[in-house]
Amino acid sequence: MLHIGCHLSAAKGFLNMGKEAQSIGADTFQFFTRNPRGGAAKEISDEDVVAFLDFHAQHHFTTLLAHAPYTINPCSDNSQTREFAEMAMVDDLKRMEYIPNNLYNFHPGSHVGQGVEKAIDLIADLLNRVLKPEMTTTVLLETMSGKGSEVGSRFEELRTIIDKVELSEKMGVCLDTCHVYSAGYDIVNQLDDVLEEFDKILGLSRLKAIHLNDSMMPFASHKDRHEKIGQGTIGAEAIIRFINHPKLKNLPFLLETPNELDGYAEEIRFLRTHFQV
Repeated sequence: MLHIGCHLSAAKGFLNMGKEAQSIGADTFQFFTRNPRGGAAKEISDEDVVAFLDFHAQHHFTTLLAHAPYTINPCSDNSQTREFAEMAMVDDLKRMEYIPNNLYNFHPGSHVGQGVEKAIDLIADLLNRVLKPEMTTTVLLETMSGKGSEVGSRFEELRTIIDKVELSEKMGVCLDTCHVYSAGYDIVNQLDDVLEEFDKILGLSRLKAIHLNDSMMPFASHKDRHEKIGQGTIGAEAIIRFINHPKLKNLPFLLETPNELDGYAEEIRFLRTHFQV
C-alpha cells in the first residue's frame, strides 16, 4: 500500500488535519510543531487528541511526521540561537507524546563558518541533552541540499551525528528527494546506487520517512527549490520509480510541493494510480 500525505496546517487541530488528509486520499500527514518562522506553539487540546487518536485508528492512518520550525539552528555560532533550538525541541518532544510513536523531523542547521566538524559536535550535544529514554518519538535528521553552510547534504555527515548520539536508537533519517538530487545524489539515473550508498553509510533501517518533491533546479545545483510532481528536473517517471522501489514502498511519503489542498489531492491521485501493489 502507498502511504502518502502532505503538509497540513496544525492550527486546525489534529482531528481536522486527519479529516482533511482523508478528504484528499491521504493516510498520513506532516505538520509544523509551532510557527515555522517563529517560536509560538499552539495549545494542545486533550479532547482533540483523544478524538484524533480514535480517528487515526479507525481510518488506518500510518505514521505521522512532525516538522520542527525552520528557525532552529542547533549549530549556530550564536548561543542564543542554539538555546532557542534546545527550548523548542525540548517542548516539541514533550508535546509529541500526546500522539505517541510518531516521527519528529528537523534540519540539522548551518555552521555559519565554524566548519562541519564543530557543527556536528554542537548538533550531537543538543540531541544528547533533549533525547530521553522514555520518549516514544523517533527524531529524524533531514537530508539537505547543501546550500551555503548547511550541514547534512552528505550521508557521512548524518552518520557522524548519529554516531555521537548516546540514545542513537531514537534517531533516524528523512530523505528529501529534491534535497538529495540537488546535493548530487542521482536518484533519477542511479537510484539503486544511491540507496546502496545510503545503506552502506547509514543503514536503510534508519530511513523512516520520505519528503517527496520534484526540483526546480538542476542536478547537483545545491539549491533548495521544490517543484510539483512531474514539473521539475527529477520528473514523473523517476518519482514513480522511487515510490515503487521495493526498499522504499512501505515508508510514509510526505509531499512538500508548492500546492494548495486541491493540488495535493491531484498529486496523490496520480501517485496512487502509478503505484504497483
